[in-house]
Amino acid sequence: MRRLSFLAVVAVIAAGCGAGEEAPLPDAGAAPPQRATLGWQEVYGDPGARLVFRVDSLAIVKNGWRAAISVHNESKARFSVATGPSSLDQSFGLMLLPTGDLRELDRLNSAGQLPPVRQAQHFEPPLPGVLEPGGSWHGEITARGALPAGSWARIVFGAFVAMGEAPAGLQDRVIWITDHAHRLVPGPQTTSVRNSGSSDSLAKSASPAAISR
Repeated sequence: MRRLSFLAVVAVIAAGCGAGEEAPLPDAGAAPPQRATLGWQEVYGDPGARLVFRVDSLAIVKNGWRAAISVHNESKARFSVATGPSSLDQSFGLMLLPTGDLRELDRLNSAGQLPPVRQAQHFEPPLPGVLEPGGSWHGEITARGALPAGSWARIVFGAFVAMGEAPAGLQDRVIWITDHAHRLVPGPQTTSVRNSGSSDSLAKSASPAAISR
């Protein structure tokens, strides 16, 4: 079977788990308003038993950020979608790193040093409680707060928890960090500037994901 070309971080999230030491981000001030049309699509699993993640766009606005994303359940299993207010319940948001190199993300994941997730605060429309077989959610996630210019943003999806037996090749609890990354540039942008992705990811880890508000 062909190795997955995208990074799946599968986490068993327990009380008290935390991020490793966070890598320093560029010291270039706050990223100004900008918008990137991305069109990323990433897949976890095999045809007929997989989750499909899509990121259409990412925008930095005056008081925060927003991303247009979707997830499609192309399996026969039902997945509950963590929607609680606790940081241990859901981790939709952004992960910011100093580089777009996927190998560095793999290294941080293997070492248990993933940086915290900048969690989404609002979902429009609301997330479903359950993602049914063949079901999809398309919407916009948003949050307040400045983001550092020059950093590389990856979108985080999850957690998705299989209700009953997970499809073959999928874990019971899935948190997905995109293989693709987008650099937040110092000046205003209306289209994507640079994206980083690779088919050489080696990480399919069961190490805890770093979740924080």
